[in-house]
Parts: sequence; C-alpha cells; structure tokens
Amino acid sequence: MPGHRGQGAGAPTGYLCRQMQRAELDLALGWAAAEGWNPGPQDATAFWAADPGGFWLGELEGEPVASLSVVRYGAGYGFLGCYIVRPGLRGTGLGLALWQAGMGWLAGRCVGLDGVVAQQDNYRKSGFTLAHRNIRFGLSGARPAPPPPGVVLPAAALPFAQLEAYDRQCVPAPRSAFLRAWLTLPGHVALAVVRDGTLAGHGVMRPCPEGAKLGPLFADDQAAAEALFAALLAAAPPGPVFLDVAEPHAGAMALARRAGMAPVFETARMYTAPPPPCDDAKVWGITSFELG
Repeated sequence: MPGHRGQGAGAPTGYLCRQMQRAELDLALGWAAAEGWNPGPQDATAFWAADPGGFWLGELEGEPVASLSVVRYGAGYGFLGCYIVRPGLRGTGLGLALWQAGMGWLAGRCVGLDGVVAQQDNYRKSGFTLAHRNIRFGLSGARPAPPPPGVVLPAAALPFAQLEAYDRQCVPAPRSAFLRAWLTLPGHVALAVVRDGTLAGHGVMRPCPEGAKLGPLFADDQAAAEALFAALLAAAPPGPVFLDVAEPHAGAMALARRAGMAPVFETARMYTAPPPPCDDAKVWGITSFELG
C-alpha cells in the first residue's frame, strides 16, 4: 500500500502515514468502540467494501497510534470519518499529519464529514462549512407495535438493482459495493416497503455492542418510514436502539419523538463544497456517521 512520512504540524521523526491493511480496520473500529461510538461488529466488512484504499493509519516507530477513513464515492465525492488519535498522544501533530495525508486521497472531491460539535472550528479551518446538525436518538423503553404482516418485506425478496437504484436517490454518489455488503451481513436485518409493485423505501437494523442502530432508513413518505421503523425496531435485539436523524428533516425528528426516543448525541454535518444533489426528504435515518 502507498504511504508517506508525516510532514509538518510538529509530527515527530519516525511517524508514517499509510493506507491500512484489512485487519487494521478492525483495530481502528476497536478504538472507535473505546471512544463510545458503538460500531457494529460487522461494520468493518462493509466499510472496507466501500473503498479499500480509503482507510489510513498513523504509525509511530512502527506502532499504530492514529486512524482516519477517507472513503471515495463515485467520481467526485468522499466522506471522512474514524478520526482518532490514541489517548496520551493527542495534540502532538500526529492527527493533523494523518489528516493531511488522507485528504490527499480525496483531492479534487467534495468531502463530507459528521464531526463532533466541539471540533467544528478546527474543521472550518480545514475548509469545511456547516450544513446542519445530526441528532442521534435513543430508545430504551417500550417499542411501537410492528406493522401488519405483508406491509414490510425482506429486502432480499427484491432484485439488488432495484434497491441500489432507490439507495442512489438518497445519497450523493453510488455506493454499490458497500450497499450489497450492508444489506446482507450476518446479524443485519434489511427490510423494504413495496406499494403497487413499486419500492417505497428500505432500511437496515444492525446489532451493536450496546443495543442496535437503525440505518439507513429511506422512505418515500411518513407512512412508509413509520412501517419500516416499527418493523426494524421489532427485529432489534434487547437493549437500546439508536436512529441518526438530520435535524432539518422535521418529519424524521417527529417520528423519533413520537416513538419515545430522546436525543443522546449530535454531530455536525460539514462539507468542503456543495455536495452532489440527492433527495434529502427520503432520508429518515442516516446510514452511518463514519461513512455518511
């Protein structure tokens, strides 16, 4: 894999920024779990499918100390996440050197990220502009009743091309390899709503070390979103369930609150340029803060 020595920002001698090997992504997501980000146990498989070159590691004297994902989608879009420096080494320039190396992988693209709010000013200095807040809602109590049988179907009952075409309406760029993995990974439950022979939405529940997450939750309208939401909740294991919602989507915010969910975390969605267009009204739940 290509790599280069960390430059500038006070990075010490002996620091190497390079692309990860597959097993190292598991290490990075272990760091994410330690940070409380609660990644799913199968996330690494789908993340790697999205862009095997898009995961970067910072090594200090041969020891992994920092991670970054800079995943490329299509020809002009990318998403940044998994930005972690091990505790005790923060503020030493290691993260910035890795950031600069990873952003080189995304050169010439519009880049998005979901960053912690406290880092907004730092991201702004790197050329990112705030688009909106995302709110993570959590549900620990009673769950809504599932929809009647036949309203929601297993996504596997539909041709992948149909699911892919619908997904493409809801995201800024194609992500076929990621989607194929995300829909079929062990433990993931992928469901769809079909009305009059037409796909009206799809969604995924994935178990996590703490409860489960729902995402994506894509739907034509409130009725389809509520049916998917209730069916995915019913499929979730015991424990809390989380849904990540773009704050400007009033319908999605209301759906979460009607279900008794409460805000537990938030991020800042930021971009380096206006992102490629997609149908934000169909995005009732974000797929992943790490990959967008």
